[in-house]
Amino acid sequence: MTSRRDFFKFAGIAGGAVAASSVSRVAMGALPEPVIQSSPDTMAPLVPHSGRPYNPVVTLNGWTLPWRMNQGVKEFHLVAEPVVREMAPGMKAHLWGYNGQSPGPTIEVVEGDRVRIFVTNKLPEHTSIHWHGQRLPNGMDGVAGLNQPAIQPGETFVYEFVARRPGTFMYHPHADEMVQMAMGMMGFWVTHPKARHPLIDEVQRDFCFLLSAYDIEPGAATPKVAEMTNFNMWTWNSRIFPGIDSLNVRLHDKVRIRIGNLTMTNHPMHVHGHEFVVTGTDGGPTPKSTRWPEVTTDVAVGQMRQIEFVADEEGDWAFHCHKSHHTMNAMGHNIPTLIGVDHSGLARKINNLIPDYMVMGERGMSDMAEMEMPIPDNTIPMMTGQGPFGSVEMGGMFSVLKVRRGQKPGDYKDPGWFKHPEGTVARKYTGPLAEPARFGAEGGQSMPRVRKPAAPAEVNVRKPASHGGH
Repeated sequence: MTSRRDFFKFAGIAGGAVAASSVSRVAMGALPEPVIQSSPDTMAPLVPHSGRPYNPVVTLNGWTLPWRMNQGVKEFHLVAEPVVREMAPGMKAHLWGYNGQSPGPTIEVVEGDRVRIFVTNKLPEHTSIHWHGQRLPNGMDGVAGLNQPAIQPGETFVYEFVARRPGTFMYHPHADEMVQMAMGMMGFWVTHPKARHPLIDEVQRDFCFLLSAYDIEPGAATPKVAEMTNFNMWTWNSRIFPGIDSLNVRLHDKVRIRIGNLTMTNHPMHVHGHEFVVTGTDGGPTPKSTRWPEVTTDVAVGQMRQIEFVADEEGDWAFHCHKSHHTMNAMGHNIPTLIGVDHSGLARKINNLIPDYMVMGERGMSDMAEMEMPIPDNTIPMMTGQGPFGSVEMGGMFSVLKVRRGQKPGDYKDPGWFKHPEGTVARKYTGPLAEPARFGAEGGQSMPRVRKPAAPAEVNVRKPASHGGH
């Protein structure tokens, strides 16, 4: 957790046109200075300094956008611009985002706030912003060409509306959307309740992050914007494991995690060691009659899920997408399955030509995490991360929920690895073993076949190398 003073800096915006029918010339006399963030660390929660009070969220590997109060209106300034995002130490991506980051900063307001957001376009093409899930005037919905003119390069537009209902929302462009979202343009929005709400509990820890995906070839830095299926970087807030910060909480804290999905596929989000309930969606808090205990919840495309649980089990608990290939980095989609194939003879011949050649895949994929082999510049191993007991063999959408008895209230710092009580860690067994029971591979059939096969057949399955036709 990094203090925000260390990394915030201010940058002026020169020129630009402002489109607004509801804002006076006095109010537009001076725009709020945009705050620019350069650190990929998780910033401390932004405690409100003006306006209605609320309990702030913590954006995983992100931050909350400061505001100013102007005659009772909460004013923000977003700058759409090219950014460089460190996805993990050793890899940086050339993306588009807001205020120096992708995703952009989280916007936090309170139910009933009148909000004014200035949006300055520093991209090489036009843009707009759609306030995903918000109730607002039609002309503020942000669909370029339908609700407003597009914001041209160098222009500043202003959006103004009342935050009418509490909940968790997102913002993203609705202009050249496939390109701009593929380049990382998105952000979180949280509207806190103005008073105690029967469906919104008070929590001690409140985290949020966005799911996004990129196709960045090893050695490259800019995503392929036309990709629709074969993504190789599955990210939380444009970070990949081991670059995703842990979620650090105090034992018995009530924890809320808000997850938004702006990828092109669904993500079953799974928490180890605890059960949770889904307490909110983009549509608002869920009725209590619809809640049941879960350990995995699916977050579909364009959706938000808000989960809550009591962190009552100490330890370092995995938290990840349950699609296995979403917990890998720079994964190739055309890699053949070589499990059980002995290619040692071939490897010896290749070693005569390429001394550093190493056999991979004949025992599984874990070798990829163990081998120290050269990789292209500006990429990261498929599986990586060193835990207290060895290689974690993960990547992509993976992090750790760290629950500690000694974590102080409001302290989000990483407490280090969990110290397990004596006798509570799985260990190697060296005693005698009885022969294990085994089940035969052969099975019956519901009725006899018309013709019996001439000889038993074994089927070798190979997955298709392409997603064509989907």
